[in-house]
Amino acid sequence: MPQPTPFVSFITINYNQLTITLEFLRSLKKLSYTNYEVIVIDNDSFENPTEAITKEFPSVRFYRTKINLGFTGGNNLGLKLAKGDFYFIVNNDTEIADTNLIEKLIEPFYQFPSIGMVSPKIRYFYHSNIIQFAGYNKINSLTGRNSQVGDREEDLGQYDTSGYTHYANGAAMMVKKEVLEKVGVFTDHFFLCYEELDWSAQTIKHGFNIYYQSEVYLLHKESMSIGKTSPLKVYYNNRNRIMFMRRNTNGFELTCFLVYLTLLTIPKNIFTFLVTRQFDHLRAFISALIWNIKNIFIYRRVPFYTTLDQVSLDLIQK
Repeated sequence: MPQPTPFVSFITINYNQLTITLEFLRSLKKLSYTNYEVIVIDNDSFENPTEAITKEFPSVRFYRTKINLGFTGGNNLGLKLAKGDFYFIVNNDTEIADTNLIEKLIEPFYQFPSIGMVSPKIRYFYHSNIIQFAGYNKINSLTGRNSQVGDREEDLGQYDTSGYTHYANGAAMMVKKEVLEKVGVFTDHFFLCYEELDWSAQTIKHGFNIYYQSEVYLLHKESMSIGKTSPLKVYYNNRNRIMFMRRNTNGFELTCFLVYLTLLTIPKNIFTFLVTRQFDHLRAFISALIWNIKNIFIYRRVPFYTTLDQVSLDLIQK
């Protein structure tokens, strides 16, 4: 029986990475799948990329926002504009490796109707034999942290068995329309960091499963080295880690996490930033804590969701 060929909407975000985005769009020529559209959301980059993208790729649906909407807001805008039966949210700093990527990502949805999201294996672009993602481990209810299965391991076939996983990977996630209808889109409060983990957790709460497709992989230009962490990342990583735990844990788990946070995480981070004289990082960390304290009652007692109806097209530059 021939495999279905539903209409797929690619959604990717550009933010001050025109060259990288163009390389990604060129890599799509490798695909054997043809029934798709490509939506590029430019998050108000410093340099306007409109001419460069639309000239080389006139079929791409390109939109430039009035402000930087972050990963969540940019993708939500793309989802609002998309016409597909499936939505492929994919980072602009990835490139296609397998020509049959889309066919293989769609396949599990028809094999297992409970699946709501599918992510492929991901390898590092500059070390193409090294795995970055082969599924996600569950977030530790004490620390609020998790890890990617296989990260930094040489790909020797040890993760070539597809199956359910705890979270989809925000760098490459195929999502079916039913998820948007029943769960909503990314919760826009996250902006960046922990956003795909939260959306995945909420998707599972609504009865869907998340699948790791090992038969195809994507190349990701993210560095293997951890490198220096910016104050911006310190802020969103810590703010959103706490927010994730408040939204996706029960009372006992949340209590354990907050005790760990208070007795270990907070003193350790403050001490580290003071000793290393990273005062901008310290301010960002404290701001993340204050944000959660200010919003503790609203965001713990009243679950918040973002639906497609709440995504405004007024944010697009005319």
